Amino acid sequence: MASKDQKTRLYHPYQDLNVPIQNLYNLPTAPDHLFPEEAARTHRSWGDNLQYYTGTGYLSGALIGAARGTAQGLREAEPADSLKLRLNRVLNSGGHAGRRLGNSLGVLGLIFAGLESGMIHFRATDDLVNSAVAGLGTGALYRAAAIAGAIANSVFRLTDPRFHGRLNMIYRFPVSLASLLLQKWLTG
Repeated sequence: MASKDQKTRLYHPYQDLNVPIQNLYNLPTAPDHLFPEEAARTHRSWGDNLQYYTGTGYLSGALIGAARGTAQGLREAEPADSLKLRLNRVLNSGGHAGRRLGNSLGVLGLIFAGLESGMIHFRATDDLVNSAVAGLGTGALYRAAAIAGAIANSVFRLTDPRFHGRLNMIYRFPVSLASLLLQKWLTG
């Protein structure tokens, strides 16, 4: 057999078949790369990270969302419904929940991959700190988008003259803290 200092190992494709053919091939022990620069890299490129995290997030979110939506559709099925209607309800519910969760997790993977690749580029190292900062940044951006939605909702409420003075009466949900602060700041 090959010793530890060799860069190849012997490969016999028929060793378990007990045939008299003795073809042996020398296969490399390290991964093959088209360009030598690829062999020097110790981490995935930013494009690889982008595809990996976004694709993994979308696929796992779609599968989990589809399973949850299917279960919800089965729970909501009414006894008077026909089989065709029940099947339609289950498929619609599973598809809707799968798309929604898949898109959400895909976007989170996209943001994480971009932040992690940016950290690797600017710090010129690939370590755990990059992943931790990218995770914190992803969570912060995700929450910032929710806060931005609340602020936009508040601005809409304040600029539309039909809603002045009757905000809580028209909208039956409680106004968020960001909406209240922005409302007090804009109205003086």
